[in-house]
Amino acid sequence: MLRAIYRALWWLIAPLAVLRLLIRSRRERGYREHIGERFGHARGRVPDDSAPLIWVHAVSVGETRAAEPLITALMKARPDARLLVTHMTPNGRATSVQLFGDRVLRCYIPYDLPRAVRRFLRAWRPSLGIIMETEVWPTLIDECRVADVPLVLTNARMSARSFKRAARFGSAAREVFGGFTRVLAQSPSDAERLTALGARNVAVLGNLKFDMATPPELVARGRAWREAIGARPVWVAASTREGEEALVLDAFAALATEDALLILVPRHPQRFDEVAMLAERRGLRCVRRSAWGGAALAAAAAAQVAKEPLPGDVTVLLGDSMGELGAYYAASDVAFIGGSLLPLGGQNLIEACAVGVPVLIGPHVFNFAQATADAVAAGAAVQVDDPRDLARVLGELFADKPRRVAMGAAAAAFAARHRGATSRTVAVLEALLPPSVA
Repeated sequence: MLRAIYRALWWLIAPLAVLRLLIRSRRERGYREHIGERFGHARGRVPDDSAPLIWVHAVSVGETRAAEPLITALMKARPDARLLVTHMTPNGRATSVQLFGDRVLRCYIPYDLPRAVRRFLRAWRPSLGIIMETEVWPTLIDECRVADVPLVLTNARMSARSFKRAARFGSAAREVFGGFTRVLAQSPSDAERLTALGARNVAVLGNLKFDMATPPELVARGRAWREAIGARPVWVAASTREGEEALVLDAFAALATEDALLILVPRHPQRFDEVAMLAERRGLRCVRRSAWGGAALAAAAAAQVAKEPLPGDVTVLLGDSMGELGAYYAASDVAFIGGSLLPLGGQNLIEACAVGVPVLIGPHVFNFAQATADAVAAGAAVQVDDPRDLARVLGELFADKPRRVAMGAAAAAFAARHRGATSRTVAVLEALLPPSVA
C-alpha cells in the first residue's frame, strides 16, 4: 500500500518538480538545462559499444568530491569500463566537469517514476550501480533489482535522527534497504542502524572522504594568498548555509582579537551577492575573491594575487569561487565548518583536517557525527556551542600559537590515519563487475 501511495504521489508532484526547476533556474540557470534527463531520456549520448558501464550517483558537490578518489580508482582498476556519473543539482554536475572533464559520462538521475527509471536503465545498461552516502529512492532500487543491476550503497551513513524517521515505515523501510546488493558503511554505528533497517550484506569500510587529497597547487595558492594577506590572524568560515552567515558575523563582532580577517565561503554560489550585502550592511569592508587580483581563478592567478597585498582595512574576504576550498583552508590559521550553528547537520571537516588546519565546528553535526567525534577525540577539532563560544575559542587559539600548531598537526595526523577506504571499496565493487576484457 505504501509503495502504491508513493508512486501515485510522484505522478502528482512530477509537474510541480519541473515547475520548481524553472523557478530555481531564475537564480541558477543550470536547473533549466537537461530537463529531459530527469525523465530518463539519454538523447543519443549513450555509447554504442559493449564496454561495461559503471554508474556512480553523487547528488551534489559534497558527494561528487567524496566520490572523486573512488571514481579515479575505478578508472584505473577497470580501464575497459566506462564511467557514468549522475547528479541532482547543477552544482554537482559542474563539479563533475571540473574534476573529471570528458573522462566520464554524466547526466541527471531520473525522477523516481517507474517509466523514467526504466527508460534510464534501458538506455545506459549499467553493469553496476553505486549510490553515494544516503540516497535512497524506492522505485530506483526496485527497478534495478528487476533489471538485474547490482546496486551498492557506498560510503553509507545513517544518523540517529535519520534512523528514527526511517524506522517509522517499518516493513516498507526494510524492503527498501534490503533491495541493495551490498551496503558499505562508514562506521560501525552506521552499519548497525542500516542493518536494523533491513540492509543486507553490510560491511564497514571507512569514510571515502579521508582519501580526498587536496591538490598541491591549491595548497600553494592558499599559501600565496596568506603571504599577500600578511601577518594578521585569519580564520575561514567554510560551507556556511542560509541564516548562518549572520551568526558567523556575530561571532566575528564578539572576537576580541584585533585586525583579524574572516574568509567567508558560502556553500551555495547563488548566495554570494546576498552574503556580500549582509557583510556590508554591518559596516564591514568586504572584498570578493574574484575581484582580488583580477577575476582569473586559474592556478596562475595565485602568483598574481600574491603580488597584490590585501588592503589592511578589508575585514571580510568573500570566497566567491568554486573548487578552491582547499586554498581557503591553506590561507587560514583556523577553520570553522558551516552547517553546524543551525540544525542543518554539519558539513565535512575532513578536508580542513587534511590541510593541517585546527577545526572548530558547531553543535549540530548529525550528518557527520562520527567524523566529528573522532576529530574532537584526536585533538584535531573543538566543538562550540554558539556564536559567542565560537568567538571565545577563536580568541584563545589566536592568542596561543603552540596550541594552534599542535591542533593543526593532530588534524593532519587524524586525516592520514583514517585513509584507505577507497582501496577496500574498489575490491568489493570489482567482485560485482563482469570480468575485464583486457
